[in-house]
Amino acid sequence: MRDLGVGFGYLIKGQRWVGRHGRWFGFGLLPGLVTLVLYAAALVGLGYGADNLVSWATPFADDWSSPWLGLLRNTLTVLVFALGLFLAVITFTAVTLLVGQPFYESLSEQVDRTEGGEVPESGLPLWRDLWISARDSVRILVRVGLYSVLLFALGFIPVVGQTVVPVIGFCVTGYFLAEELTAVALQRRGMVLKDRLVLLRGRRMLTLGFGVPLGLAFLVPFVAVFLMPGAVAGATLLARDLVASDEDADEDADPAPYTLDKD
Repeated sequence: MRDLGVGFGYLIKGQRWVGRHGRWFGFGLLPGLVTLVLYAAALVGLGYGADNLVSWATPFADDWSSPWLGLLRNTLTVLVFALGLFLAVITFTAVTLLVGQPFYESLSEQVDRTEGGEVPESGLPLWRDLWISARDSVRILVRVGLYSVLLFALGFIPVVGQTVVPVIGFCVTGYFLAEELTAVALQRRGMVLKDRLVLLRGRRMLTLGFGVPLGLAFLVPFVAVFLMPGAVAGATLLARDLVASDEDADEDADPAPYTLDKD
């Protein structure tokens, strides 16, 4: 449980870092503002059209008597919008990072530079970095989509669907948010998606401590935009320590060669 607090601490440290480096905070706001406008328009459209979508998808209920017709369709409308909001929170980070790849990579490098030690660089051309980021984001979104469908179905279970399932949903959101954000620093260190997921699973509670509060904050309009620069900075600090801890663990797990006593 201690790791939950440590993970949240990295989120706070990231916000403090951009607070001390105001130029980089403004630099990191631009991609989020562009993405926010697009997502706000999409969510407004979903809000206006969710009831029509549900009515189209449930023609079998047209002849149901009151209150069952209203209960079914109102519940489904809420679930559709909740699913859209869930996907928006997850994909917002992926799309913003893709739009702002050059911005956030420079910000992440600056965090490494101010913290001392090596400042890794991918050494790849921009188009190659963008392609890798887009490809990995699609793979993550496929995973998120599968979780979304499962959680959507479980949402129909009485009591559990209204209590346990939302908690699991926030954990899924937080975990993959952390993956997307740490990818900026870890990709520069030559780590592919598979290795990044293994690294984060090894410190699951730490990852959730960083990602879940951020996912909750992202539900508040406009907050995501202002938190993104600090989230990238905090994820870079988190990635630095995860990599260092993993390297230390590998060294500890490599014992001295065993030799037979020939006497």
